Amino acid sequence: MRFLLHHAARSTSLRFCQGELEDKSSFGNVYAEVPFAPVARRAYNEPSTWNLSSRSGTDRYQGGADVLTVRPKVAELTFQLYGRPLHPELFAVFESCTIERGGYSAKIDITSAGHVVTWRYGGLTLTEVAAAAHHPLPKMRRLLRYSVKGQRSDRVECRGGVLYQMSFQLEPTDPEIFWTFQQELAQEGQRQGMLHQFNSSGRMALGALSYINLEARNRSLLIQAFHTFPDDYAVVKSQSLFQLP
Repeated sequence: MRFLLHHAARSTSLRFCQGELEDKSSFGNVYAEVPFAPVARRAYNEPSTWNLSSRSGTDRYQGGADVLTVRPKVAELTFQLYGRPLHPELFAVFESCTIERGGYSAKIDITSAGHVVTWRYGGLTLTEVAAAAHHPLPKMRRLLRYSVKGQRSDRVECRGGVLYQMSFQLEPTDPEIFWTFQQELAQEGQRQGMLHQFNSSGRMALGALSYINLEARNRSLLIQAFHTFPDDYAVVKSQSLFQLP
């Protein structure tokens, strides 16, 4: 089975970050585009060191009371990037995976609203978040923030030549197509990648689903995420690339 995301809309911003630098005054405006690619048949490529936890699907969150533990409406979703780590207690995490390869490490979490990716290399930390707009997240050292509407692509160039690229797409569907696609995602998730099936909201017989496929190489990490929203018959698809110089 191969999932192919449509080409994301072109973006006109090229952004720069210096580790955890707050000042973004050096951002320039240059054309950039990030094409989507088919999901790799092998999610984890040796000799990566990786660990996947909570495959049972049980909720592992034990954080503070302000954290959202239910999937928001798709219209409330945002896609953000930080030049810093974020405190783990900010999120309700249901599945988690860690990877170490080629000098970089990454922690990928499936959360109630979407996902969190914390990528580290040499003293640099980038954190990608798909979360609700009203999720209590900090503003300090936030490099990107987009409402998840239509299609979008962007990129961030970091110190040392590290490059981050992202694309996302919100795709409304007919109910029949939606449930067929969700079933295919569930089947794929049993073979590879990260998968979590959420409980039903009550209005629908089946709950939302999150599936993440990872392709780790010595100089790059490609992450493809699919988050379904049954109440809206919508799928959010994203692709992110963390690339070493």
